[in-house]
Amino acid sequence: MRVLDTAALLYWPASEITHGICSVSQQVELERVSPQRYMLINSLEIDWRIPDPSWIDEARNRAAESGDLPRLSNVDIDVLALAIGLNAPLYTDDYRLQNAMQMAGLETHPVGVKGAKQVWQWELRCSGCGSTEPVPADVKSNRSGPVKDCVSCGAPMMLKRKKR
Repeated sequence: MRVLDTAALLYWPASEITHGICSVSQQVELERVSPQRYMLINSLEIDWRIPDPSWIDEARNRAAESGDLPRLSNVDIDVLALAIGLNAPLYTDDYRLQNAMQMAGLETHPVGVKGAKQVWQWELRCSGCGSTEPVPADVKSNRSGPVKDCVSCGAPMMLKRKKR
């Protein structure tokens, strides 16, 4: 039993993908990125699942603990939720997913790149007053830029690697 991220669906041969576990939400992402590959993937025996809502909550909490949550998409959260809920290894090239899995003590494997060598923890740091806080589990996803405004001074809070 193994959970496959979209990278595996895009780049692995069909024989490696068959019988993998994937989120239903990945189908839309795959069709958008590669319509031809989407048609091939849909002809294979893949265990398409919708993650249990409690698994999604757990995935959001784990990703918030590592600080990766603001930079994970809803599809990423679904894939992470399946891996956590099923206690199955996750095959992904996404370093943020690898980081969240490793921080949770769960197994992860790269698809086509070298795996993450270190586990990093992220925090929110104010660009104005410099105050820091952990990443909350209810933060919205965005690819870049500020995550939220500082409660102390109102300046944007950015996602930064936590200092050791």
